[in-house]
Amino acid sequence: MSHDDNKNREFRPLNIALLTVSDSRTEATDKSGALLRERLESAGHQLAEKAIEPDDMYRIRATVSRWIAEPGVQVIITTGGTGVTGRDGTPEAVLPLLDKVIDGFGEVFRAISYQDIGTSTLQSRCVAGVANGTYLFCLPGSSNACATGWDHLIVTQLDYRTRPCNLAELMPRLTER
Repeated sequence: MSHDDNKNREFRPLNIALLTVSDSRTEATDKSGALLRERLESAGHQLAEKAIEPDDMYRIRATVSRWIAEPGVQVIITTGGTGVTGRDGTPEAVLPLLDKVIDGFGEVFRAISYQDIGTSTLQSRCVAGVANGTYLFCLPGSSNACATGWDHLIVTQLDYRTRPCNLAELMPRLTER
């Protein structure tokens, strides 16, 4: 069933925090963060908070940890730091924080990206998971990659109306023990 066929369920807006990881971007030059903000708000979700942190594993981890501990943040999306250069460390910063990794996110993201950028998609180490009942998606820093991740994966999985299933409807059960 397509995303458009799900009008029989009521939309449930989520509170989403955005983190741009970059040594050079500012609010004025953060195209990827701006794109994600526009997309999430257009979808009906709320921006809980937005930040920019340098490519520093401990600063990334501190910001993400704070949001994971914040009950008002249900989803965290990061952009940047998922490549293979020496300064790229977003996966290393967030993976120790995750209770569960959603392996399929990176796999499907790279399969979709392959259609646009071919084998260059191998350089993407995007990841997703759950920590303390909060979803976390780590996207590459390019605006095109952010659009791909949001438009093809995240938007439908954060929409309670998506059938046959979605991540949003599982939120009440994420902290079950």
